[in-house]
Amino acid sequence: MRKEDCFFLGKIAKKFSFKGEVLIWLDTDEPGLYKNLESVFVEVNKHLVPFFITSSSLHKNDFLRVRFEDVDTEEDADALVGKELYLPLSALPKLEGNRFYFHEVIGFTAEDQRLGDIGTIQSINDSTAQPLFEIKKGDTEILVPMIDDFIVKVDRENKKIILNTPEGLVDLYLG
Repeated sequence: MRKEDCFFLGKIAKKFSFKGEVLIWLDTDEPGLYKNLESVFVEVNKHLVPFFITSSSLHKNDFLRVRFEDVDTEEDADALVGKELYLPLSALPKLEGNRFYFHEVIGFTAEDQRLGDIGTIQSINDSTAQPLFEIKKGDTEILVPMIDDFIVKVDRENKKIILNTPEGLVDLYLG
């Protein structure tokens, strides 16, 4: 499995018991969706290695308490602490309406209700307090905050996001 075909699920935060159990921090708003996993990919030396889960349960709402097959001791668990976990993109729950995964809208056309086609979404910058659409129009890069009020519609069928940006925000880049 290649990392490009997967999404980051979380990290093994710490050992939980003397029998090799670990606590996994999940990078999600809905940890409950992942409590019945059969397996995950753990990044070990830049390779994704499948680990099979023999038992798991939610722990304090944001952690998953997991016992992996063949991880039976504290030492085995210790070796996994800090490792990142991935799942295939196909395992993502389908989102509908105006909810979307960042990777899903790359390549979509950004269309402003007032200005029409303002370019193609190249990436999402989520290293800022407010994630930004990075939109390319010719040689111009346009940054639009990902604010619910700006997103009118996610049109998956036509690979388009319809935006309603305040006057001046996009005009600034195109002027």
